[in-house]
Amino acid sequence: MKYVMHAVVFLFLIISPFSSIAQLDRKEKKIVKSVDKHEAESLELLTKAVNINSGTMNFEGVKQVGKLFQAELDNLGFETQLTDGDAYGRAGHLVATHMGKPGLKLLLIGHLDTVFETDSPFQSSTMVNDTVMKAPGVADMKGGDVIIILAMKALKEAGVLKDMSVKIVMTGDEEKSGDPIDLSKKELTDAARWADVALGFENGDGNPETIVVARRGSSSWKLEVTGNAAHSSQIFSDKVGVGAIYETSRILNQFYDELASEENLTFNPGFIVGGTSLDLQQDGTGGAALGKTNVVAQSTIVRGDIRAVSPEQLEQAKQTMTRIVSENYPGTKASISFDKGGYPPLAKTNGNLELLKYYDEISQQLGYGKVYPVDPRNAGAADISFTAGHVKMAVDGLGLSGADDHTVNETGNINKLGVQAKRAAILMYRLSRL
Repeated sequence: MKYVMHAVVFLFLIISPFSSIAQLDRKEKKIVKSVDKHEAESLELLTKAVNINSGTMNFEGVKQVGKLFQAELDNLGFETQLTDGDAYGRAGHLVATHMGKPGLKLLLIGHLDTVFETDSPFQSSTMVNDTVMKAPGVADMKGGDVIIILAMKALKEAGVLKDMSVKIVMTGDEEKSGDPIDLSKKELTDAARWADVALGFENGDGNPETIVVARRGSSSWKLEVTGNAAHSSQIFSDKVGVGAIYETSRILNQFYDELASEENLTFNPGFIVGGTSLDLQQDGTGGAALGKTNVVAQSTIVRGDIRAVSPEQLEQAKQTMTRIVSENYPGTKASISFDKGGYPPLAKTNGNLELLKYYDEISQQLGYGKVYPVDPRNAGAADISFTAGHVKMAVDGLGLSGADDHTVNETGNINKLGVQAKRAAILMYRLSRL
């Protein structure tokens, strides 16, 4: 009996992937075959892309990567354009459009730039082993861009792309947004207003068993505090008060006491400068202070960021922080301002969860297992957040899994190129039929 059971288990392990594939329709099986056929050439495209430096401020490099992907999309019948980013101080974006029959409209999001500028020591790709590539931007997110193209090829060869309406936006400034940000993201937000569903091909949290249904937004704040300059022997007196540094410490500590325990909310003071006089750098990255141990500090400035998972959470946190700032210690004044730019939150919605349900079902039918939502604390801000409030459904993290993004040790799991392309292509095909 034991041998019979072993045989049954062995037979199940052999046939279960094929029984899963059997749940796909004829077009979906063609999609799978096409991805398999083109996976090797997609790896070549990825290798070529990651060996082009496209740090955000290397405009020529960003444009070169854009032209590389533009040629691929041109061959697939998309109408493509490399936009001009001069108005917001960046290289511009790649926008590609394919118009099919009236019906559901899809927006696919990628980006061309990386965090590795021309002075970075990390400029080229190497193979760690047969399944892992170490390269600048391989996971964040040239791997995702290549997956978009591979999925489009599969949809075309399956004969279904001709009926689909798809817009692809690959931005040139995701890692360091242009200014003003509303102008730098205009092509993206315009596309979101046009679309019904947005799919982002970032890396997510590096786990191919997850996708992102909610992303925290990111914006910055500035705290400015003033006190009465005086000899230190007079601190705490009615005339002098406590000085700017004590007031600043009260405010930051109260931020922590009242808000630090709130789920998915973070607020980080990135730098603080305080003393008798301040000299701040124009780019807002720091500065210097002058003071003496026997002089009460007159001025303090703190710069930081705040991240929230929904617009409502962000607004409530801003109100709490503003109230705390207004409750001043004696002899001090303080104000806080929040930048209008930054990345909005992508809140978890029923539509996003419905997309997860579709994607999870497809993954299991392909034999790749279940898919789970990413904890928003493990997913930073990304371009898909600019679709919030415009589309009915949105998810991110459909790109190439990897590790150590934004570091010189960044890697991508190249054995997942085909897996991700199959799951994404079939998802798009099924959505187009709704």
